[in-house]
Amino acid sequence: MPQDPMDFEWSYWVEWGRERILWLLAGHLLVSQVSRLLVEKYKPWCLMVYGMAACWLLLGIKGFAVILLHAAVSFAVAQFQLSVLTWLCSLILLSTLRIPTVEETKRKWYDTENEYYLLLFTVSVRCLFCTSFSLEYCWHGPTQKSSHSFPWMLAYVFYYPTFHNGPLMNFDEFSKQMRRQEPFSVKSNLSILIVGIIRIFFWWCLAELMIHLMYIHALYSSALPLESASYWALGGLALAQVLFFYVKYLVLYGVPALLLQMDGLKPPALPCCVSLMHSFTKMWRLVLLLICCFTYRYIYVPMGGSQSSVLGMLFSTALTFAFVSYWHGGQSYLWYWGALNWFGVIVENGIKRILSISLIQDLI
Repeated sequence: MPQDPMDFEWSYWVEWGRERILWLLAGHLLVSQVSRLLVEKYKPWCLMVYGMAACWLLLGIKGFAVILLHAAVSFAVAQFQLSVLTWLCSLILLSTLRIPTVEETKRKWYDTENEYYLLLFTVSVRCLFCTSFSLEYCWHGPTQKSSHSFPWMLAYVFYYPTFHNGPLMNFDEFSKQMRRQEPFSVKSNLSILIVGIIRIFFWWCLAELMIHLMYIHALYSSALPLESASYWALGGLALAQVLFFYVKYLVLYGVPALLLQMDGLKPPALPCCVSLMHSFTKMWRLVLLLICCFTYRYIYVPMGGSQSSVLGMLFSTALTFAFVSYWHGGQSYLWYWGALNWFGVIVENGIKRILSISLIQDLI
């Protein structure tokens, strides 16, 4: 039975995974385990060199140069130790991905659109990693600057399991865990690998079943079946959509999470099942792992977050969703999407505050 072709993200990453990325991840695993066994002290640099080689192989010398240039510019700007300047630099670098002449130039580097999109997706995610390093650099004192050197930035930016699609670890967590030297056990690592592969294979089979049998995205692409469907049917379609989204990211984030674990790092938690959630805010924190953990640490909390006044919380939340919309491409429908999500979070938090008033609680 033919699959639903309308979910671009799933089809795209499955195709790249089969062609090259899974093989490169297997190579990373081999380099990682050998370096842990023989030269634990030099593991970060072995993995950095491997990540650079994998980047060069997939994206070519020009794609590699673009990512290296982004890292170098971000590191240079971070030397001023001004968070505002770092953010300005990050937004400018991100904006270069949407300049038509630059887009056309990069397209000419590759034979297919898929290769160009791989560069686009990779550079977008690398922008988050460069920003994380630069902000952590700005926030640390002079005595800690030695642990925030340019080689460590490259080890972080070119770490291959998270290279193309995340998920994101902030630099301090990555550096601290990568420096930690733990006893290496081939037997325990092998058992972790086998169990992890079985789980990911199960999730992949489930996602393939859903995309071959349910045709959720094909139904959404045509207005006619949606107009004739009942509200109950529309609700079922919406639930099916978010459940597929959840299963999809169990696979897409499950693979790098397993490799992180094999490298002796603690991976970010995988998404929670949306069927178990009743909170809009919790959904944002636990489902959209790549961008949410970044915006929470580097935008929402520094701008005051829930600890500030009501206006401060509204502003910091608005900035968070504005960045998410811009990072995803900045098209008009993304701004509407961001505004509606911001409104949902604000309404939920507003109701929570009202219900926490003692008079209201007494009435309840």
